[in-house]
Amino acid sequence: MPRKKIGLALGSGAARGLAHIGVLAVLEKEGIPIDLIAGTSAGAAVGALYARSQDSGRIKELALGFGLKKLAPLVDPSFPKTGFIKGQKIKDLLASFIGGDIRFKDLKIPFACVATDVETGEEVVIDRGSVPEAIRASISVPLVFTVVKRGGRYLVDGGLVNPVPVSLAKRMGADFVIAVNVIPDVVERAHRIKEGSKGHKEPNLVHIIMQSLYIGTYALVRSSLEGADVVIEPKLGHIGAGDFHHAQECILQGELAAESAIPEIRRKLQA
Repeated sequence: MPRKKIGLALGSGAARGLAHIGVLAVLEKEGIPIDLIAGTSAGAAVGALYARSQDSGRIKELALGFGLKKLAPLVDPSFPKTGFIKGQKIKDLLASFIGGDIRFKDLKIPFACVATDVETGEEVVIDRGSVPEAIRASISVPLVFTVVKRGGRYLVDGGLVNPVPVSLAKRMGADFVIAVNVIPDVVERAHRIKEGSKGHKEPNLVHIIMQSLYIGTYALVRSSLEGADVVIEPKLGHIGAGDFHHAQECILQGELAAESAIPEIRRKLQA
């Protein structure tokens, strides 16, 4: 009997998306084959890097060598017409990580990502053309980044319409979908913040925008997971959306969650 075609759906989550690296490392170590990847926002960035390299160790090195001090030079301010950051420097960085302005056809694993048409609210699947440009569109958090014009449409973060793209992985041909959700339960995170409120800092503008986005789309996150064969949810309630300096912790939580899911994955694949 031919084996099932395994698709990986990597969800949005900003800094928490670094947990995807830990998940990939465990799947790689355990010999779980990945036949295709669908990604949204942070999941698109990590997914594209893996689809290109198939090397979670290299992606981990890049993430750990990238702290807050290196974030500042990537901010290219824009007169706020559609967003505060142009995003060209981030696009260039992504290109340097992935090996240049490569095309989807150059990837080792079939990959597609999700963006949102800001005018119609429609999901836009990007699976051809420039990979760095596609990632730049998928990570374009409204108000933070300027919109991306592509094919006559104005695109923003895919998390607004399909935060964990299980449905896309299925449309790409997956028989078995492993979904990774890195957006913590809103109520759980609120309790954690209250418990540690004595030393809790006032949230900055980017955090407020990101958290508002997650609060508004949390119900959508749950519905987007429907249809997944296995759902991996790293414990990230203590990690903020902008906590890129906690890369090690995010990756660790991804590893722990994936290790816990391996028995379920093997059992269901053999069923």
